[in-house]
Amino acid sequence: MKKEIAKSSAYDFLVMGAGGTGLAAAMYAARLGLKTLVLGKSNGSELPVGGVITTTDSVENYPGFAKISGFELAKKIEEHAREYPLVTIKEEEAVKVEKKAGIFFVKTSKSKYKTKTILFATGTKWRKLDIPGSKEFENKGVHYCALCDGPLFRNKTIAVVGGSDSAVKDALLLSKYAKKIYILARGRIHPEPINLERAKHDKKIEMMEDVNIKEIRGKESVTSIIIDRTRKGKNEINVEGVFVAIGHIPMSELAKSLGVKTDEKGEIIINHETSETNVRGVLAAGDVTNKEFKQLITGVADGCTAAYYAHEFIMKDN
Repeated sequence: MKKEIAKSSAYDFLVMGAGGTGLAAAMYAARLGLKTLVLGKSNGSELPVGGVITTTDSVENYPGFAKISGFELAKKIEEHAREYPLVTIKEEEAVKVEKKAGIFFVKTSKSKYKTKTILFATGTKWRKLDIPGSKEFENKGVHYCALCDGPLFRNKTIAVVGGSDSAVKDALLLSKYAKKIYILARGRIHPEPINLERAKHDKKIEMMEDVNIKEIRGKESVTSIIIDRTRKGKNEINVEGVFVAIGHIPMSELAKSLGVKTDEKGEIIINHETSETNVRGVLAAGDVTNKEFKQLITGVADGCTAAYYAHEFIMKDN
């Protein structure tokens, strides 16, 4: 027997994604009097409500907090959103979105909802390595979340793949546990200057630029990696873990199904003043968009902007 889908519930503003951006947008929408629903099983259920910032050990660039854990900051934003009776947060994942006669219909595995406006704050998912061994040893030494899995590597040797600020921050976090960390970047290692200095002064961290990882080897779990250059006369480095930090893939598939335009990376193209897309009533904010500078603070700001222009759209449309 097919599972019965509940009758559609109506909202003014429906937010796809329960990360910091989506939660801030919901809070602001409620302040503007919009009945708001947040749907979130972020990144295909890999992350809790609060989104990717919950996997960050220490946040030092969010105004009002000199230093706070990502999980604690996300919790504060969630609690603020829940203060408003007009905000409903459901841990459901949208599977289909349609637009009929100017109204959006959103289907999840449990229910159906209709809404006057939609905000895509769906964020991104981790980009994975496409080399021999990466899939075979996933969760057997190959990991994507340093905060989640770092404690498993106490007194072990590990590699962090990537040259971004996120990669270096992962290495600094992992230094609390591991005895040795290699940072391997196919180009230049380019974190924020403060994190680069911290890594340079960390005796456990060795940074290698212009190097590609070609293969991950192991038996029951990871035992070594093969690189495309030699180190101390060898192209094999013995490691017991590999943490991948090579960027993210925007979660824009549902937006595309509505006819929303994306760029060559799959990022949603928005009006950077209003957070609006090319489809009337559809807005986007945060990491899923084509905004160049992406931080939680910029996502939160764009989410609040989106809520304001959703309210303006509804007022003009009625």
